[in-house]
Amino acid sequence: MFELHHLSAQEQWDWLQRGDVTPGELAEHYLRRIERLNPELGALSRVDGDAALDRAREVERRPRSVELWGLPYAEKELSRRAGAPATSGSRVFAEVIAEESDEIVRVLDAAGAVSVGATTAPEFGFPSYTEPSGRPPARNPYDTTRGAGGSSGGAAAAVAAGLLPFAPGSDGGGSVRIPAAATGLVGIKPSRGLVPAAAVADSLAGLVVPGPIARSVPDAAMLLDAMIVRRGEVPDYPMTLRAPDPGRLLGAAVRGEGRFTVGVTMRSPWDDAVEVTVSPEAADALAVARDALAELGHGIEEATLPDSREYPGAFRAVWQAGAAALPLPPGSLSLVEPLTAWLVEAGRRLSAADLVGALAALSRYERALIGRVFRDARLDVLLTPALALPPRPLGWWDADDGERNFEQQVQYTPYTSFANATGLPAIVLPVSASAEGLPMGVQLIGRPGGEAVLVSIGRQLERRFRWERRHPPQW
Repeated sequence: MFELHHLSAQEQWDWLQRGDVTPGELAEHYLRRIERLNPELGALSRVDGDAALDRAREVERRPRSVELWGLPYAEKELSRRAGAPATSGSRVFAEVIAEESDEIVRVLDAAGAVSVGATTAPEFGFPSYTEPSGRPPARNPYDTTRGAGGSSGGAAAAVAAGLLPFAPGSDGGGSVRIPAAATGLVGIKPSRGLVPAAAVADSLAGLVVPGPIARSVPDAAMLLDAMIVRRGEVPDYPMTLRAPDPGRLLGAAVRGEGRFTVGVTMRSPWDDAVEVTVSPEAADALAVARDALAELGHGIEEATLPDSREYPGAFRAVWQAGAAALPLPPGSLSLVEPLTAWLVEAGRRLSAADLVGALAALSRYERALIGRVFRDARLDVLLTPALALPPRPLGWWDADDGERNFEQQVQYTPYTSFANATGLPAIVLPVSASAEGLPMGVQLIGRPGGEAVLVSIGRQLERRFRWERRHPPQW
């Protein structure tokens, strides 16, 4: 039987524009699904049903021309909305109420979207899984004994199960791409500085950027376009890239044109520091994508990454330093989870010289990667597995030893963080499934500002594999 969530986000927008459905009716449909399915999935940590319906009625009085008019979404739990809990996923801030909304929330509201609440995230967004202590985990809709990845795990679980048409996430080391890959979705990490609502200076080394999670490449591009557009405003930050024209990425994603040179590798910058084992399922997904791209007429070459001996220690130090800067009240370290405590304590032991050295090492790696892969080898994109392993069972992570937990995360996700460290755009695409029916994906990393190429290639693969037609049992 047909239901509204069976439509793509673009189709839902078309229905709204024609008046075939109202924002209130669409919001009610998703709220009913959330009420029925969210208790099992743990996808949303907060549901604001009455506020969503009030917002839908407000949107109905506004011009329909704005980018996301009437489409439901939910902000990530780490984002603040004025008047709502601002927990950052931690019990330390369980009683805190946000006084004002984050800019990314304001931008999506201005685009006409209707928030129904917040999607579940782990404590401060540090883990690559979403299993917050004392709260329901974000479960993978394809197998609810497994996790949805993280840190935007709730967003991915909600989109995969049809609780939302798409969802914004944030990505500091793979936090959009990891859960998208785990749940059979498309996830985009934009170039550093592309989204004006994310000040580069707000994140140490400019690691964290907002990005979309969706069931198709055009839907992801549609949401990313709305994140970028400032409707003629001058960006407040000197490190903001020139935003593309409104609709540019969506147009590129719909057309899906062009032939490009693709470099392929199964190596990662972590290989010399951590025992990384690429599973047969991940290797098979890479081979499927590589062969499909060759058949589509793209040039395929083996790619070589630059020397990465400095990378693991530098990235870890910056990650720890970011944790040390958390505004934790005195005496509250005992309340945070073991991973967070380890990161904070290690970060507090770092000297200024340690941090400066780590930042310099990441900058050297950025220049070396861009020089070797994109300038010298003349590659347009770099193709890697999305994850090294299939989605992990719930409880797989070490709950007591923060350092061991961090190592496990690297073993699961060795391919994502270096796109953040280098500021490059990246997209995750679902291309195959394991024998157990679990989604497996690949990652494409592009040149600086190369989002249009990534969505063009992604759309070509999407036409071949039709992954937007695959759905979990909750669908």
